[in-house]
Amino acid sequence: MTMIRPWWRDPTAIILGGCFIAMIGFGIRSSLGLFLDPMTLAKGWGRETFALAMAIQNLLWGIGVPLAGMIADRRGSTSVLVFGALAYWAGIYGMAEAESSLMLYLSGGVLAGIGVAFTGFAIALSAIAKVVGPHKRSLALGLGTAAGSLGQVLFSPMGQSFITLYGWHSALLILAGFALLIIPLAGLIPHTESGAGEMASQQTLSQALREASSHSGYVMLTLGFFVCGFHVAFITVHFPSYIKDIGLAPQVGAASLALIGLFNILGSLGSGWIGQHRSKKLSLSWIYLLRAIAITALLLAPKSELTIYLFAAAMGILWLSTVPLTTGIVGQVFGLRYLATLFGIVFFSHQVGSFLGVWLGGYLYDSTGTYDSVWWAGVVLGLLAAAIHLPINERPLARLSRQGVEAG
Repeated sequence: MTMIRPWWRDPTAIILGGCFIAMIGFGIRSSLGLFLDPMTLAKGWGRETFALAMAIQNLLWGIGVPLAGMIADRRGSTSVLVFGALAYWAGIYGMAEAESSLMLYLSGGVLAGIGVAFTGFAIALSAIAKVVGPHKRSLALGLGTAAGSLGQVLFSPMGQSFITLYGWHSALLILAGFALLIIPLAGLIPHTESGAGEMASQQTLSQALREASSHSGYVMLTLGFFVCGFHVAFITVHFPSYIKDIGLAPQVGAASLALIGLFNILGSLGSGWIGQHRSKKLSLSWIYLLRAIAITALLLAPKSELTIYLFAAAMGILWLSTVPLTTGIVGQVFGLRYLATLFGIVFFSHQVGSFLGVWLGGYLYDSTGTYDSVWWAGVVLGLLAAAIHLPINERPLARLSRQGVEAG
């Protein structure tokens, strides 16, 4: 007798659920840089105060992702996502009500960071990867990443509109409400240990961690992802203020963030396609090299709206296009059983880079009155990341071949 699968367990429904979760979670996070100026002016804080809160958020995000991944790999994603949505809501709500820098650090930093971690890419992409076969996996990961970019496209202008219409305080409360929409979507994400086209693994979590830590390619991938975090977080938080500093309107900053998100939809889908047909490690090297070139062009070109929009478009194509490729290498080399955990550890390095990018941006701006030194640091790190990915061995491990797995 053929069992009829309920619609919410269809792979299409699971992929859409994961995409909407990524869209909401990343969309809210990507709009927080718009609050730097209005909040610091209203509270009398320096930019470093707001920047440190966002840096703490990125650090807690990084610390929380491996933990969230371990829980999801063992017990399923639904409870992880529900907890994350509640923490996200509490963090953004508390950020709106914060009357001191300490409360801002605890709410917008710690709580919101935990919320982002437990509703983030590691959970959504792991679920998406497990419901599609190897021949479509890289493309599906690109789709999930593109959904996060769509969130940036939608939430950046929405956030700016909310600030203009209702003020920064009410705008934060509205964004907090959006975080709660993740709760009903969490029910669409099933608990699946092995992926489509992959035999069930008998490997334990501790064995998986030892195996990955002894693999030089995994270590280099982890180090390289640090640079991605440095670039993305610095630009997300400080780019709107940088644009204002060079004499352009605040709307240009919101439009630039939306433009980054719009072009990243193309970049994420493109990197998913490329990762399906070409070497993922070489693709990552090219992305980091092109980022260094784009930042250099921004610093040397005349400062105008056109320059800003061209940079936003170029950086958008390169923005999160690293995610499907990085996730794809982890799944390709080690299999999918502990993908959320192993990618979560790589992502922790990303968030250490995010912490430094955001905090250094605020600290050096308050110290020197300019962001130039952080921009040039981003150029150097981009070149280093381009080099460090080249020696990575992206072939599946021998044990996967023995199990008859078709990795991709």
